[in-house]
Order: sequence, then structure tokens, then C-alpha cells
Amino acid sequence: MADCTGHSAKTDAVIPDGAGDIELSALALEFDGGRLDRRVGGGFASSATSKQTAPATRDAAARASARGLDWFTFFLADIQTGFGPFVAVYLTAHAWTQLDIGLVLTTGGLVALACQVPGGALVDAMRSARLVAMLAVAAICLSALALAIWPSFLVVMAARVLHAGASCVLGPVIAAISLGLVGHAALGARLGRNARFASIGNGFAAAAMGVCGYLVSNQAVFFLTAALAAPAILALTRIRMGDAEHPRNTGVAAPTATIRSVLSDRRLLIFAGCILLFQLANAAMLPLMAGIVTLRASEWASTLIAACIVLPQLVVAGFAPWVGRVADSWGRRPPLFFCFVALALRGVLFAFVSDPYLIVAVQALDGVCAAVLGSVSAPR
Repeated sequence: MADCTGHSAKTDAVIPDGAGDIELSALALEFDGGRLDRRVGGGFASSATSKQTAPATRDAAARASARGLDWFTFFLADIQTGFGPFVAVYLTAHAWTQLDIGLVLTTGGLVALACQVPGGALVDAMRSARLVAMLAVAAICLSALALAIWPSFLVVMAARVLHAGASCVLGPVIAAISLGLVGHAALGARLGRNARFASIGNGFAAAAMGVCGYLVSNQAVFFLTAALAAPAILALTRIRMGDAEHPRNTGVAAPTATIRSVLSDRRLLIFAGCILLFQLANAAMLPLMAGIVTLRASEWASTLIAACIVLPQLVVAGFAPWVGRVADSWGRRPPLFFCFVALALRGVLFAFVSDPYLIVAVQALDGVCAAVLGSVSAPR
């Protein structure tokens, strides 16, 4: 017989006659942190049956969880796309000045910067990473509805702050779930798979929102963003493995890093400074261009911005694997240098280019930067 922990135990008890005739519907499967217990009424099935069923059930649960994470990453990218340059288009159409738009976008960026470390610490402290993710997605949904219904300065500012704070926990949540699903050995491949679905999601959402903005209105983009929260939460519910939230203790002490050790690592500080400067230059570039395009041709603005978002995603999907191989053979400094040069060139060209088709072509350089950073900075 099998005891409550799933291990076999010798016993002289006799299985009652007719126990094997119990219908399958009377059996209940419990999966908790990688342990599979097969209960029959108040007792347990034989350990041999449990050992045969456990691996198959565990593999099925792992595959379902992996697919759930794929779709969550996809729909989360859809949701986040609505808070990109479409915000600038929407606010410009409501006669907002570039100063007010820049102030709102900058405030959201500063909140996101300040909440990165607390957001990661919150994910570590919570028992359920999925619960944190659901609450964050719900908060982003509320932000989108507030933007669509009340485009006043205070409401928009509050919505951007709420969105920035909620977004800060989603990155650590995806990393934690990914680590729980595949472990350290396969984490790089899992993060690459996340990036693939995120890229596809960004492209799909940008195209859908561009069409929605052109055929309906710029306001409809944010209603669509809020509606996409439902399938994202549904995908989260498919991640059922307990190990996805609390990785199993292998008995090996995990290395820990203190704030002091991190701040004293000169190499890490230099890299962090480079990424900070990159983000400062990159974050507001397309939103500001979106505002200028809206002033020139408001009827085509949403469609043009959608094309500016879709093209970089295609570049990332096509070139990221090649960039990863180059980084492995040449080292990571050459691709990073090329990434920073591409960003500077993109900014210079945006200052002089006014033709819509050329603007879309220049935006391909954003895909080059994203492919390099996604391949070089991802854990290996």
C-alpha cells in the first residue's frame, strides 16, 4: 500500500474484495508541488499504480503549464502594447500639449524605475506568484479603462502611475514562474521562448490596435487593451504546477547576493549605467514621434504607429537567434556597441525624416536594438 507521502510501505492488510471494481470517476488526483497522490475513498491506491501514473500526469501538467505561460506572455505583450505610443496619439488627439504628454510619460517612467526592486521583492515575499500577476493585470486593465473614459490630466497621470507600478511585478513574476517550470539549466531557453511569444504578441496587438484606431477611434484602442486582460488571466489559470511558484528544495544552498555586494561590483554598475542611458534615450523616442505624426496626419497616425511597432518585432523574430550566436563567438561587447550605435543613428534620422514610409523604415533600427539586448542580456 502507499502511505500519504506516496512512498510504498509493507503491510499484511488484505485488500477488500471488489476494491478493483471501483469506477474511475471515484478516483481523485491531487497534484501538489510535484507530489501525486491517488486517493480511493479514504485510502490510497497501490504504489505501483501511483509510480506509473505520476510521471505521465506530471509531464502533462508541465506541458499545460508551459502552454499557459506561452499564452500569458503573448496576451501580456498585447496589453502592454496599448500603453506604448498609442497613448501619445490618443492624448494628442484630445488637444494635449507635448509638454503635458512628456510629463505624463516621464512620470510613468520614473515610477517604473523606482519600483523595479520593490516589485521583485514583493514577488519573492508572496506565496503565490500567479495571484500577484492576476492583481497586476487587473490593475493594468483598470488603467486602460480610466484612460479611455476620463482623459483628464489627473486621471491620466494616476492611470500611468498605476500601470507603471503594476508592470514592475510582471517581469519578476514571469521569471519566477519560468524558473519554477524548467529550473536553472533550461531557464535561458524558456526565456527565449517567452521573448518569442512576447514579440508575436506585440506585433499582433499593434496591428489590431492600428486597425481599431483607424476604423473605430483612438479611444477604442484602450477598450481593446482592457478586454485583453481576460484571456491573460485565463492563461494564468492554466499554470497549475506547484513547483512553478515554489521551486523544489534540492538541498543545495543557493548563492545569495546582498545589496552591498551588488553595489560594489564595478562591472555590473557599468553595465547598469549603459542600460540606463540606453533606456533614457530610447523610451520616449517613438512616443514623441507619434505625437508629431498625429499633428501632421491624425487620420493615419494609429496605422503608422502600428507599422512602427510591428516592423521591429519582425526584426527581433528574424535576427535574435543569429545575434545570440554572434555574441557566443565574438563576445557580448561588439553586439552591444552595435546596438548603441543603432540607437544613436535612429535618433538622428528621426530628427530629419518626415516621410511616413521612411519613418517606418528607420524604426527597423529599434528591432536591431531589441534583438541585441534580448539575446545579450538574457541569462545563459
